[in-house]
Amino acid sequence: MTISTAWWSEVNGPDLSQGEYLPSCLVPIVPDDFGRTTERSDLRTQPTNLMVVTQSCDLANMKAGSVALCPASTVPAFEAAHLSFAKKGVWEEVRKGRREGLYLLASPTNPTVSRDAFVVDFREIYSLPIGYLQRHAASLSGRWRLQSPFLEHFSQAFARFFMRVGLPSMIPPFTD
Repeated sequence: MTISTAWWSEVNGPDLSQGEYLPSCLVPIVPDDFGRTTERSDLRTQPTNLMVVTQSCDLANMKAGSVALCPASTVPAFEAAHLSFAKKGVWEEVRKGRREGLYLLASPTNPTVSRDAFVVDFREIYSLPIGYLQRHAASLSGRWRLQSPFLEHFSQAFARFFMRVGLPSMIPPFTD
């Protein structure tokens, strides 16, 4: 199997697209006790690396006031935060799509090294104002955007995660 180095293209400017990696976006940290009182509380923010999951056509046609994004980190950073993922064989299961909610993307700078891959966590979604993200994107000297067919595969994996349906019962097993 050959590894394609055409996963990503480098882009500049304020235009956003699905499959775009936006490093160091400020994400509000909402405390567990948020809303318990009527007192005003100031929210903290945390810089987070994110992948855009809102459809590109909605972004281009200004049909989205807010943009949906999922956190993206390197494999070692994800392992540091989730120790159970440092076990042998776990990343191969993620790569094969057998770990719900996680998706691997080849590194934009070193696509042939699996430990440099990005882990996108579909289980955590942020919604940030498009104006903020456009200003942030424009402030970056360059950023990475997924290319076809990797973008479509990424989009399909995100959709598949949300369209799962659990049934209360199944058809009985065949006994023939």
